Amino acid sequence: MLQLTGRQAFVTGSTQGIGLEIAAALNEAGAGVVLHGLEMDARAVAATVRCGRGGCRAPLIPGNLADPMPAGPIGIAEAALKLNPAIDTLVCNAGTFIDAPFLEMSYETFDKTLKLNVYSQYVLVQYFARHWVSRGIRGRILMTGSINGRLSEPVHVAYDTSKGAIDAMVRSLCVSLAPLGIRVNGMAPGLFRTPLTEPALKDDRVRRWMELHTPNGVVPGAEVCGGTAVFLLSDAAEHIHGQMILVDGGMSAWQQPDPPAEWMAG
Repeated sequence: MLQLTGRQAFVTGSTQGIGLEIAAALNEAGAGVVLHGLEMDARAVAATVRCGRGGCRAPLIPGNLADPMPAGPIGIAEAALKLNPAIDTLVCNAGTFIDAPFLEMSYETFDKTLKLNVYSQYVLVQYFARHWVSRGIRGRILMTGSINGRLSEPVHVAYDTSKGAIDAMVRSLCVSLAPLGIRVNGMAPGLFRTPLTEPALKDDRVRRWMELHTPNGVVPGAEVCGGTAVFLLSDAAEHIHGQMILVDGGMSAWQQPDPPAEWMAG
């Protein structure tokens, strides 16, 4: 039931980090995969993309989902279906974090965050859902949210707002699409080692802070998200609809962790 043999997935934002690990896990579970990334990312991985433990050559769609709406995302969706008309699984993973302190942040920055993190996901889901319903395909959708959709951080107003919107969108899309045979769920990662966080983790104090705020004391690599994605898109989760599963090592369960003794002594 945890196999995805025969399914065909399109994973946005899948040239690095969590998206690449999701694509790798889906491929390892038996799914065909079409990747997506910015044009500069696409050039870097176009020759061979690591999918599954054995490696594979996966087709890749370059493009910016934040390009003018709705034409930009629709163009990317059309290109994916042209490459693989059998796509029946959509993973909306692409996103960005470009916040500045709230009093200094421009309207353009807020707008750009919402366009990529929220609007483009809406357009993609609608496009694929219309395609599937017209052909009687029982599609599956996974949206990557964040623990920030429920727990806020300083200098994260635009990002937190966008991820809270994804949390709500997962529930609302479930209500709209479950009766049509399309299953929608989300995954909300906590702290992970990714190209975005790796520079900060080189600072031992930052790494220690991250470990402290995670009950299991681990800041893992993004590959741990792969198993959750496979489960939510597999037949094993056939009666799970409209849920946002937190993959956070228990962070969201811990209201106020105690600082380590050496911090108190300092």
